[in-house]
Amino acid sequence: MFRSAMKGAGAKTRRRLLGLALVGVATSTLVAPLATARPTDPDAREKIKQKNITMFVSGLIGKRHMAQLGVDDEISRRALEMYFKTLDPMKLYFFQSDIDQFAPESTKIDDYIKAGDVTLAKKIFDLFLTRVAERTAVAQKLVDAPHDFTVDESMERDPEKLSWFKTKEEADERWRKRVKYDLLLQTTDKETPADQTLDRLHKRYRSIDKRWDQTSNDELLEMFLTAVTMSFDPHSSYMSPENLENFSIQMRLELDGIGASLESKYGETVVRHIVPGGAADKDGRIKVDDVITGVAQGPDGEMIDITDMKLNDVVMKIRGKPGSVVRLEVKKAGGAELANYDITRARIELKDSEARSAVVERGPKGEVVKAAEGSSLKVADDPNAATGNVIEQKSADGTVFRIGVVNLPSFYMDMEGRRNGREDYKSAVRDVRRLLEELKQQKVDMIVMDLRFNGGGSLPESVEMTGLFIDQGPVVQVKGPDGRVIPHDDDKPGAVWDGPLMVVINKFSASASEIFAGAIQDYGRGIVVGDKATHGKGTVQELEELGRYVNQFAPPNYGALKMTIQQFYRPGGDSTQNRGVVSDVELPSQTTHWPVGESDLDYALKFDSVLPRPHENYPNASPKTLDELRNRSTARVEKSKDFDKVKKQIARYLERKDEPLTLNKEKFIAERDELNTEKEQEEMFDDLAAGDKPVFPQNFYNDELIAIALDYLELLGDGRLAAR
Repeated sequence: MFRSAMKGAGAKTRRRLLGLALVGVATSTLVAPLATARPTDPDAREKIKQKNITMFVSGLIGKRHMAQLGVDDEISRRALEMYFKTLDPMKLYFFQSDIDQFAPESTKIDDYIKAGDVTLAKKIFDLFLTRVAERTAVAQKLVDAPHDFTVDESMERDPEKLSWFKTKEEADERWRKRVKYDLLLQTTDKETPADQTLDRLHKRYRSIDKRWDQTSNDELLEMFLTAVTMSFDPHSSYMSPENLENFSIQMRLELDGIGASLESKYGETVVRHIVPGGAADKDGRIKVDDVITGVAQGPDGEMIDITDMKLNDVVMKIRGKPGSVVRLEVKKAGGAELANYDITRARIELKDSEARSAVVERGPKGEVVKAAEGSSLKVADDPNAATGNVIEQKSADGTVFRIGVVNLPSFYMDMEGRRNGREDYKSAVRDVRRLLEELKQQKVDMIVMDLRFNGGGSLPESVEMTGLFIDQGPVVQVKGPDGRVIPHDDDKPGAVWDGPLMVVINKFSASASEIFAGAIQDYGRGIVVGDKATHGKGTVQELEELGRYVNQFAPPNYGALKMTIQQFYRPGGDSTQNRGVVSDVELPSQTTHWPVGESDLDYALKFDSVLPRPHENYPNASPKTLDELRNRSTARVEKSKDFDKVKKQIARYLERKDEPLTLNKEKFIAERDELNTEKEQEEMFDDLAAGDKPVFPQNFYNDELIAIALDYLELLGDGRLAAR
């Protein structure tokens, strides 16, 4: 029995942060026996499938999870609470009487799932659909009702401070404020014409009702079983067949379709991004902000209206085999006319999600320079290289420092391609090795590994990636439920890059990113710069494809159980769990203060440590060097108007993050203006996280990173190892 073990990261973040590692082991004795009846009725077959999946999940997680809690009454109580929170996180639909109605079931869920019974999930969800229909109907009326925006009143933004509705009047009042807030957002949005405001909100509430009503059996099972698994820890979940396929696409970095990223907005399917080199890009007719209103299969297929259809269902209709034709009915951005486009699907490599590089050139004082024409020093051909105000000559003393930046969105690896012996399977290590060789050819002085927003990935990839920068030695240690600690070493002699190294992180750098950054820091191989610390996810998950328990050789897609089976530790012995990797040089950033870290999640495992492993200590990050880097950076940051603005934004955020939202229009506009300025830094980080943006855009934050890099080069002096 083949099993893949996966590391993921970060719930409650704005991005799905996933990762993966490989293990081979037989575990067939850990699951309950199959329900073997084979009825011809599709509904009966679906029930047997759900029963088997449920028993597989309960059997596996009860025996193999790192916490060793067992599927018992305590997990049952947690699961019921988690399921209600999953369905209604903002407490906008359920009444206290609804919660009380199902309270007697709080110690029975463990018994139900061991028997493969998910009837309770359906009963709660049916009631939820009723409540959604009731509340959205009220919202529709409230959109057209008069609202007094001069009244001093507020709306609580923290659901933890709210209780479930006790009366219909209380529910109506909470929704009155919710609709009033949505109206304020729309009426103060300069990009939204006044005549569209009410129409947009009517569409939004109608779409909420319809999307929930379209929930499939697979999606409902995923929500319920994930409520159970997240009662063990926040990174264990059940992945439906559809999401397992989406995960595989993410790790392969390729998909079959038209090459367009879509989003659901006010009940419409809007084109958010066109994948460079994809079918839609080559066709050229579909543009960003176009609205797709219909989908048909082949040149003669029936056009199906997709208005208010779930986004996943739309994606599945557009996705298909390379060479096949999909017809799209499209409303052009800003217009009303409809156009029909026939597009031939193709296999698309997600280049935007690959590792990318750029070369940044600076003089010794940080001035932007460009080598004179004909010089052996040429600016990188990469069009994404940072530009800015380029000075068309060398610096005063003729020195040009070249900083090679490698942006790594994730530690990706095409598990299926590797397993099947494909020579061209995608691998983060392969790509970064190639980029490092190219940067060495360009004679860079230093490498910056940019891991901001890198949510993790393959455990073997993180070990091999570290090996590109160290000679040999331990990279990470993992401890299983039995307490046994197993080291994972880089056993390949030599390093691809043995010169100066800086690792850039933020609070969204998680899992495999933390393994890499922690090992570099423990070895003293380089410096870690960025937010106060990384995310703090120090656990390893396995990805168990459940169909293999049905048929090992031709497994059906039963989805997968992602389950925490190990905790990992740095070479020095400390876990990254909850604490993360603390930066050597911290820069002011709002993300440091956002509640998106591991310690903010429900049922997160605790920090602990194991014995350190002997490893080499490089002379590249001595306490004296780090102190000097911090002092120099602090001096620059103190004088920077941009960072001063950031620090004021942080102070305002910390002061107001727990305050209710005002619904007085005058105060709302005043506060919104401040919030808009506070969003500038958030947008900068969003730009860094987006794959279609420059590798290393020039802005004040990145300028300070380069200044720290130049300081580092200076302090290393003759000891720097880069060959020129």
